[in-house]
Amino acid sequence: MNYNTVYVGMDVHKESFTLCAYTIDAEKGSHFQRTEADYKNVLKYLEFLRTVYGNDANFICGYEAGCLGYTLYHQLTEHDVNCVILAPTTMLEQRSKRRIKTDRRDAEIIGKCLAQHNYSPVHIPTATDEETKEIKKLLLNLEYILVNLSEKYKTIIIPGYTHLQRAQPILFSHHLMAYFQMFKRDISRINDFLERIDELPLGAGALAGTTFNIDRHFTAELLGFSKPTENSLDSVSDRDFIIELAMIISVISMHLSRFSEEIIIWCTSEFSFISLDDSFATGSSIMPQKKNPDIAELVRGKTGRIYGNLMSILTTMKALPLAYNKDMQEDKEGIFDSIDNIKLSIEIFYSMLDTITINEEKIFISMKTGFLNATDVADYLAKHDIPFRQAHKITGEIVSYCENNNITIDDMSLEDFQKFSKIFKEDILTEITIKNCVNKRDSFGGTSIKNVEMQIENAKKYLNL
Repeated sequence: MNYNTVYVGMDVHKESFTLCAYTIDAEKGSHFQRTEADYKNVLKYLEFLRTVYGNDANFICGYEAGCLGYTLYHQLTEHDVNCVILAPTTMLEQRSKRRIKTDRRDAEIIGKCLAQHNYSPVHIPTATDEETKEIKKLLLNLEYILVNLSEKYKTIIIPGYTHLQRAQPILFSHHLMAYFQMFKRDISRINDFLERIDELPLGAGALAGTTFNIDRHFTAELLGFSKPTENSLDSVSDRDFIIELAMIISVISMHLSRFSEEIIIWCTSEFSFISLDDSFATGSSIMPQKKNPDIAELVRGKTGRIYGNLMSILTTMKALPLAYNKDMQEDKEGIFDSIDNIKLSIEIFYSMLDTITINEEKIFISMKTGFLNATDVADYLAKHDIPFRQAHKITGEIVSYCENNNITIDDMSLEDFQKFSKIFKEDILTEITIKNCVNKRDSFGGTSIKNVEMQIENAKKYLNL
């Protein structure tokens, strides 16, 4: 449930009271407002708040209101307003005829609590477990697309790279499943984060707790938390949950950026390994031949902005003494922005990814250059008791010979191989085929088709497919 959060507190005096609303605003930060009201005006005022903050606004009645809070609760629920009372039953039964002042700091703590947990605004993304769960859901959608693509293109072989230079042949599905593992770790970090923030800070007071006889365990249970926080000073001054979420989002963005970079490279005419759907690319206002991977570039570009939000809150918190300081008001805008942008980035990225097509002919041609099977020649010699240092040297000489004669290793005959070592036998010609080079790498986690099929099956189990 995503509700806009409004904390309603009351200064009670006979039959009238002052209504105090604490809200969270993305542009202006937290907002505290008082208005003189009576019962006839309460619903009008709340309707105004619902207009401003959304039709599904959630109103929290403060326990300070005593029986008036209980009456207000019934009035709200009768008018189909979502409402929660933060009070034990005994306090609701009391008839409060004395003036009880609503503490603004209590409202701020309630606001922080709700910003951190279940009652997040509809229009204003907050650092909540609901928003974090939404990010997790989007990541799972991305994982689903990766598994589908891996199955679809399971046997296609592409050049693997180090230093952006061709290194060894790998399955395209193996490459995709590498990103599956990255995003799987992101999901694991989210799960850890959700468990860690499942503590209620409400009731910590300004910094030292309160002299009132409150039951924080009851309140935690009422609001769906596993337990209350143990130290009031830490509860008030803690912004770790914002920092940690900003960090998790930064890592997700980094993974998306790396993937985006590879898509951008693969789309170039120099590579042409993949093609994007026209709906995820743009042309040029001057050059009619251009098809630019703008979506991948925009996702890559968001990363610096998201990193900046993490650095901003870390810098804000780095020298703050306990407990609360007004600097902490800067904690909201950055995390709201990061949540907005990572959700947008993940969703548009997996939508784009789902449309890619593989240019198998271009990939096949690319496999002819770069001496991708050179390592396998060295491995062949090493397996025949040639020290690897010497095997490495012999293979280097073979590569130089091929370059000088404008041929590939695959073009060499047995006689050509034996010019460099008599160890080479007829089987070298089958050992160095690209398909064999891939499937011989069947150590656990390697790129062989057997291993990749296992990875895909494990991924399906993880996704409950």
